[in-house]
Amino acid sequence: MADDPFALFDAWYADAKAAEINDPDAMALATATATGAPSVRMVLLKGHGPDGFVFYTNADSRKGGELAANGQASLLFHWKSLRRQVRIEGRVEEVSAEEADAYFATRGRDSQIGAHASDQSRPMASRGEFLARVAKVAARYLVGPVPRPDRWTGFRVMPQRMEFWTDRAHRLHERRLFVRDGSGWTEGLLYP
Repeated sequence: MADDPFALFDAWYADAKAAEINDPDAMALATATATGAPSVRMVLLKGHGPDGFVFYTNADSRKGGELAANGQASLLFHWKSLRRQVRIEGRVEEVSAEEADAYFATRGRDSQIGAHASDQSRPMASRGEFLARVAKVAARYLVGPVPRPDRWTGFRVMPQRMEFWTDRAHRLHERRLFVRDGSGWTEGLLYP
């Protein structure tokens, strides 16, 4: 058995990028309010390594508010074509402004403009209202780079637990669990 869950994730993620038709980087992000009410949605993995798993969003969105109130999250990668999934649980921290700036600069111009125009998760009177806001922002940034909005940032989930699930016949699945133990990891198996 491997003793490094990040190396195992890297191998599985490479397999997913080769096999998945759509969005091998899609992951379910589960958050909770300060009182524990859960919420889940799909986001895209934008970076990963031993320091954690990174995604970007509007800090004023529902997920941003929940992460501010309860700094714990869970991620789930489900690679159906490979019949595998990875569950990750841990603390969450905001990425640095420099990291957020660097990633924002790689986004397409229309996505950058959309980040300015959207009050993500807030009620909207009509789609036309939103499109008018997009047009207004596009006119403001007609020339030159589009700066990152202050409310647009990234979050890093720093794993405390990582579970690797492999589908097996007759529901005799394989579940490998890694739990952070100080600066290292302990590994064990779970009944399916």
